[in-house]
Amino acid sequence: MKKVSHKIVSLLMAFVVLFSTMSFTVNMHYCGDDLVDTAIFSKAETCGMEMENPSTEGCSISTKNCCDDKQLVIDGQDELQLQVDKISFEQQVFIASFVYTYINLFEGLDENVSSFEEYKPPLVVKQIFKIDETYLI
Repeated sequence: MKKVSHKIVSLLMAFVVLFSTMSFTVNMHYCGDDLVDTAIFSKAETCGMEMENPSTEGCSISTKNCCDDKQLVIDGQDELQLQVDKISFEQQVFIASFVYTYINLFEGLDENVSSFEEYKPPLVVKQIFKIDETYLI
């Protein structure tokens, strides 16, 4: 049990470090006010209603494009504290007490000890609820 819990906690901490340091981009394509497509790590597909640049056609009339591309960039953490000598004394005391209590948390009784397993229940001689005339309804 102790080894399994340590493996689970270490795996979860590895995922926390991985996802906190990873950065990614979410691309979104809006047609008007409606979200048409979203994509992570790639370009979002368009709806096919984009207008071409009017300067290439030789026309001086400019119209507003109804489509809009937005990009959401989520930056990961790039500073990790790898040096232990910068930890204050209070933090060291907290870490030491946490580790000590966590290790001793799983020590102790390995099996459920019951002192009543060897004793038989008493025999019912009289039914007390009939004598006292108390019934649950």
